[in-house]
Amino acid sequence: MHNVVLSPIDPEKLISNIAEKVTENLLKAMKELPSSAEDNSTEKLLTVEEAAKFLSLSTATIYTKKSKGELPFMKRGKRVYFSSTELLKYLKEGQEKTNKEIDAEAEAYIAKNRL
Repeated sequence: MHNVVLSPIDPEKLISNIAEKVTENLLKAMKELPSSAEDNSTEKLLTVEEAAKFLSLSTATIYTKKSKGELPFMKRGKRVYFSSTELLKYLKEGQEKTNKEIDAEAEAYIAKNRL
């Protein structure tokens, strides 16, 4: 059995101690990340299967979207490659605007076109 002694502690000191430990653990976790996870800006070339997994689509859908010109791709010989950066751009093009963004655009348009 453990003996536990409870004593009052200043709330600010408690918060400070917790913040220090959290920061310490985050820094430790970041050092343990593999180098590929640290640099998400590097472009990766994906095969059809990898692109399907990346977009959560079937390979047949990838081929269909490729043949319709909906997906950007590169071809070398019989092999087809997809840029991870370009696929992210493709996904972001379908992003819906928030009401706040729509309101801001409307206000900017009205301000610009006032008579």
